[in-house]
Amino acid sequence: MLYGILSLIVNSVASFLGGILLLRFWMQAVRVRPPSSLAQFTFALTDWLVKPLRRVVAGFGGYDWASLIGALIIVGLLGTIDAWLSGRFWWQVILALSISSLLQWVFYGLMGIILIGVVFSWVNPYAPMAPFIYALGAPILKPLRRVIPPIGNVDLSPMVAMLALVILQQLALGLLGSLISMAL
Repeated sequence: MLYGILSLIVNSVASFLGGILLLRFWMQAVRVRPPSSLAQFTFALTDWLVKPLRRVVAGFGGYDWASLIGALIIVGLLGTIDAWLSGRFWWQVILALSISSLLQWVFYGLMGIILIGVVFSWVNPYAPMAPFIYALGAPILKPLRRVIPPIGNVDLSPMVAMLALVILQQLALGLLGSLISMAL
């Protein structure tokens, strides 16, 4: 029981911080300027890790590699703590837990962006945060919108994107599981 509680706390904190670091990387990758309140929150929460990493890892190609490496550090620490708490402190288990958590953060984050965009389009498409959310989801939805036309003014591309992301997540985690079982 104590293991479950500790694991929940560690996973929640790491997932939140890792998700914010991945959001920071994604915002810069898609060249989206966040609203000032979100930017202040994101930078205040992650600068303690990103700024020192920038001294070591220079940004190149227009990407914020320090944010991505920060997320990798957080997921590595999460995998290490999870392996230690479960009593399986092997490097294969740590690596598997870390990769699995990172994949889940990425896929759930992208699905969350798409879902929030859909809700904004239904409830208040002109909300101050809506253009930001739409821009974050555009790299995924724009190619689908070229192929899938709206049906009766209803855009089905978010539904197709969500389905594709769930399938990709299942495939990636299944492949990871089979690689781990072969390694152990």
